[in-house]
Amino acid sequence: MTEAATTAHALPIDPPTIAPERDLMSKFDPLIAERDALLATGVRDPFAIVMDRVTGPTQAVIRGKETILLGTYNYMGMTFDPDVIQAGKDALEAFGSGTNGSRMLNGTFHDHIDVEQALREFYDASGAIVFSTGYMANLGIISTLAGKGEYVILDADSHASIYDGCKQGNAEIVRFRHNDVNDLDKRLGRLPAAAGKLVVLEGVYSMLGDIAPLKEMVAVAKKHGCMVLVDEAHSMGFFGPNGRGVYEEMGLTDDVDFVVGTFSKSVGTVGGFVVSNHPKFEMVRFACRPYIFTASLPPSVVATAATSIRKLMTAHDKRAQLWKNARAVHAGLKAMGFKLGTETSDSAIIAIILTDQTQAVAIWQSLLEGGLYVNMARPPATPAGTFLLRCSLCAEHTDEQVATILGMFEAAGRAVGVIA
Repeated sequence: MTEAATTAHALPIDPPTIAPERDLMSKFDPLIAERDALLATGVRDPFAIVMDRVTGPTQAVIRGKETILLGTYNYMGMTFDPDVIQAGKDALEAFGSGTNGSRMLNGTFHDHIDVEQALREFYDASGAIVFSTGYMANLGIISTLAGKGEYVILDADSHASIYDGCKQGNAEIVRFRHNDVNDLDKRLGRLPAAAGKLVVLEGVYSMLGDIAPLKEMVAVAKKHGCMVLVDEAHSMGFFGPNGRGVYEEMGLTDDVDFVVGTFSKSVGTVGGFVVSNHPKFEMVRFACRPYIFTASLPPSVVATAATSIRKLMTAHDKRAQLWKNARAVHAGLKAMGFKLGTETSDSAIIAIILTDQTQAVAIWQSLLEGGLYVNMARPPATPAGTFLLRCSLCAEHTDEQVATILGMFEAAGRAVGVIA
């Protein structure tokens, strides 16, 4: 053996520097600098909050402080419902912690079938398909429905999952101005009459809490021979006589072809779904990549969802309380002088529009230190230059909590100079 073979090769202490143009992470440098500058001011990171304990649908402990939750999308307060929790425990005992497989192989258990049946009952629909998340539901159904030579027409303010569903598919994408019926009509009129077209709408838009003029938009879509998909993620449970969403509220049950929803809001767990009365709908399972090539939800999750959905069918008192809470907070904030995303209480979301990130973070931190958690939203989740605090009301917020919430906003708003 040669001396060279027995001598350890010297290795550099530090790896060689990668040229900036070859470093795929360098694109994040402006974001890193912006975040570092924000945290250097001494504020908490609005996007790194940890719940130490959650003690109920409207209450948690954050850094040892009892905090009212006003930013969780737990609209109907189902996360701590005793029947829902028990259903999850029973499924965990009976089927274990996970499925270890796709729905198309070994990943369909009793409770997956049951939750899809619960959705058929809730929506009075013949078909229901459950996905791992609401994001995956939009990603899967949009990319599968519209193919090459066809068109997806969507609102400019659509959720990221809708945009990503468009990107994953091969259809042509056409955007129209937010909630603008005339612009939708004009753009549809320019498309080939014979081509397949899917118009994608949302019942409630999650940033500002505004609702779509669905009746007029669906009429325009049908005039141009389009199929219609409505995402009712932020309206399930408390819009319409049966809580199905804005499309039901507006009498469009027979005119909407596909309804997308999520379990992570009013249902109180995690998962997504699509329902439809189209006779061929169930064939989507055999062509939808985000459905086929992912593991199915754990049995305990779908068991809690099925129980929650069936309870929501008769949750009339909860719906009434949620609307009471939303209207009270909206009216109170408006009277104080805050700039809100909607003139009236259109949904369970209330957006407070602020001038810049500095102001938004200041009032957000003031509220959190006082014991109130809300969401802070900024681009790219919001339109360019838009910074806001987003409040999500819950049916389980008490009258006392609502009064406390308004008092905290008034104190924080005055302290930061947002209101006089």
